Amino acid sequence: MSEKIINEKIVKYVPEIRGTLRDHMINLPLVMREASGIKVFGKRIKSLAFTTDIAVIKNINADAILAVYPFTPQSVITEALVTASDVPIFCGVGGGLTMGKRVINLALNAEFTGAMGVVVNSPTSNEIIGAVRDAIDIPIIVTVVSERDDIEKRIEAGASILNVSAGKNSADLVRKIRKEYSEFPIIATGGKNEESIRDTIQAGANAISYTPPSTAELFKETMERYREA
Repeated sequence: MSEKIINEKIVKYVPEIRGTLRDHMINLPLVMREASGIKVFGKRIKSLAFTTDIAVIKNINADAILAVYPFTPQSVITEALVTASDVPIFCGVGGGLTMGKRVINLALNAEFTGAMGVVVNSPTSNEIIGAVRDAIDIPIIVTVVSERDDIEKRIEAGASILNVSAGKNSADLVRKIRKEYSEFPIIATGGKNEESIRDTIQAGANAISYTPPSTAELFKETMERYREA
């Protein structure tokens, strides 16, 4: 197999197979491959696309999907996403608008449906996280939005992975968490450019979540070509 030496590192040539009709897809920034990744049930995940758009899910090269949305979670949505996706789905089960036993039931249903893990929002109580941990065997991803979150209590309650989503402060928050928890799995938002993504990885994030453009944004250029034609 052919190899290249780049910055004193051996880089192996990776053959790539592309199609004609499916060549137009969303490719995530290559810098995300610098992350260590998180192994979940034997699958190494370095990049996650933050979307519930099935058309985007079928046409993006992310390792997994972070399917969290600002509505009450519904099992039919989880089932549709898991069925359509070629990669693992980590689905939202509430914790913000949706609370209590409903979160536990949604998490249990998500596992039965085939989701690789569940995501709970920042307001979710530690008691609910503990109850979800007792009910399911798949990972629980707990969203962290600020330095005020008690990370130790989250981990004790049953968090499997932390999902740092602190906007422009995400890298700083990852860095702070990593100083105290050197090996705990962390997913974090990396921003839109390579510099901010690399900064988040160097801060200690094991995997990066990326928000792809909407179908309306993607279709804008195509529509302009159609109008010109």
